[in-house]
Amino acid sequence: MKTEVLKKRLHKSRPMTTVTIRIPEDVIEDLKRVAPLLRFSSYQPLVRTYIGQQLRDDLERLEGDTGY
Repeated sequence: MKTEVLKKRLHKSRPMTTVTIRIPEDVIEDLKRVAPLLRFSSYQPLVRTYIGQQLRDDLERLEGDTGY
C-alpha cells in the first residue's frame, strides 16, 4: 500500500460508521482480556486494529502496491 494511502487510513479524524456484528461471548471476553495487555483502551479499538491490519494485508496481496 502506498505511503500516502496508508497515512490517510491512519488519520484519526476519518469519518466512522456504526456496524453491528454477532460475535460469540467467549471471543468478546478474550478480546476484553487481551486489549489492556496490548495497551488498548478497550476491546473495540483492538477489533478495529485487527480488521484494519488484515484488510491492509489482503489489499496488498490482491492489488499489489498500486495505491488502488
